[in-house]
Amino acid sequence: MNLLFAIAPEQFRDEELEIPRRIFKEAGIGVDIASTTPGMCTGMLGGAVEAIMSFNDVDPDDYAGIVVVGGIGSQDYLWVNKKLQALVRMFFEQGKVVAAICLAPVVLARAGILGGRQATVYPSPAAVREMKKAGANLVDVPVVADLQIVTANGPGAAAQFANTIITKLEC
Repeated sequence: MNLLFAIAPEQFRDEELEIPRRIFKEAGIGVDIASTTPGMCTGMLGGAVEAIMSFNDVDPDDYAGIVVVGGIGSQDYLWVNKKLQALVRMFFEQGKVVAAICLAPVVLARAGILGGRQATVYPSPAAVREMKKAGANLVDVPVVADLQIVTANGPGAAAQFANTIITKLEC
């Protein structure tokens, strides 16, 4: 089983990638990383990781779910990315796990899959506004699961976020 991580090319939140990736690896789940373009991506805390493909190269049939990583880069690069929004909708429509953490749940909101659903997000004014505009029912807890959608509010919730995704994959 494989999951796809979607990250910003710069300023993604390091822990929101590294902690879930480690937990998934320990559970025997493979991980691929995609971004706006293939190549090295840099985190807010100085980490670097290679995106092996762009969002345009992703085949949802290769994955059990998608995990969108937060950080300020998600607001700058991912919120507006129409291809990533389309991928999120495809994963959702196929009944696969769709997950996002920190500022990244806005991608799910803009993809149109959070209307009437419970979700959480890092409480920046812009993120809260986007979530409400999309019709999400915001819940002030670290991790929220609604159907196959998993959202988390920041790096402190990364381990719980990963474990909740694993639970959804086992359903």
